[in-house]
Amino acid sequence: MLTIKEERVLEVKELRTYYYTDEGVVKAVDGLSYHVKKGECVGLVGESACGKSVSAMSVLRLIPYPPGVIEGGEIVFKGEDLLQVSEERMREIRGNRIAMVFQEPTTSLNPVLTVGRQISESLELHRGMDKESARSESIKLLQLVGIPDPERRIKDHPHQFSGGMQQRIMIAMALSCDPELLIADEPTTSLDVTVQAQLLEIIANLRAERGTAVIIITHNLGVVARYVDRVNVMYAGNLVETGPTEIIYAESKHPYTLGLLASVPRLDSPRKVAPRVIQGLPPNMAHLPTGCCFSPRCDYAMPECKEERPVLEKVGQDHYRACFYEAGKLRR
Repeated sequence: MLTIKEERVLEVKELRTYYYTDEGVVKAVDGLSYHVKKGECVGLVGESACGKSVSAMSVLRLIPYPPGVIEGGEIVFKGEDLLQVSEERMREIRGNRIAMVFQEPTTSLNPVLTVGRQISESLELHRGMDKESARSESIKLLQLVGIPDPERRIKDHPHQFSGGMQQRIMIAMALSCDPELLIADEPTTSLDVTVQAQLLEIIANLRAERGTAVIIITHNLGVVARYVDRVNVMYAGNLVETGPTEIIYAESKHPYTLGLLASVPRLDSPRKVAPRVIQGLPPNMAHLPTGCCFSPRCDYAMPECKEERPVLEKVGQDHYRACFYEAGKLRR
């Protein structure tokens, strides 16, 4: 792991992002708080529809309105609350100081523009380069992320690249302006394991060389174990546990985190031992249960769990969880 400087690049405080639908108010993110330090890699993990991607889109103020609204909280980036700045200021920050690798490159890349034009556009806009300088820098970026023969391929369109190559192009675009924070939303979705490893190594190397802070949103707990310094476990729009990666994996103190870890197949388990499954389904975000949102699926639920929502409490060195059940009695 890298030595993390104490400077906080990003602080999310009590963030609330709601979607107003015919079915009701979907509280996609409801009181979320976390931080990212300079040079740190933070992982956001949890089941689908727990609010991971919505929280990332909120940081960039890309929530579609209607129906989405950022109802409250603070998103402090380098001392500046992004929820209070003008849209013009946000355009200066997006792609320049905060960059994002989106989940599906095939839908994020413009099919009618060459990949060279899509990279150089950001360089011209944010770094003031002329067309020739931007083209030269685009070639270097494609080479940096492992695109072969970049001088020729810079003229190609997205459909002429494989899924893995398209994701590399997305990383090149995200890194074009040397951002201070990189958000990678499921960067390895639908890619084979070899390409996954190559892309994650690219991000890890650039982070080490440039000191870029990184947020990785993923379902893949193997990715988290290998590349992440701190894990934020999300459920129903909020954190249920947070701590250093090695602590979360070795000494998890929340039933949901334990369930996620137990559901992953292990090579050192006996062949006849199947991974455990968390029973039930995530809650309907428009109709959240009273009390702890995980209680209907929790093997350790107590009467107070159905009446009151737990808050994060310290249970170890830089380790917090939101649960009423006594930590020492949880079974791994």
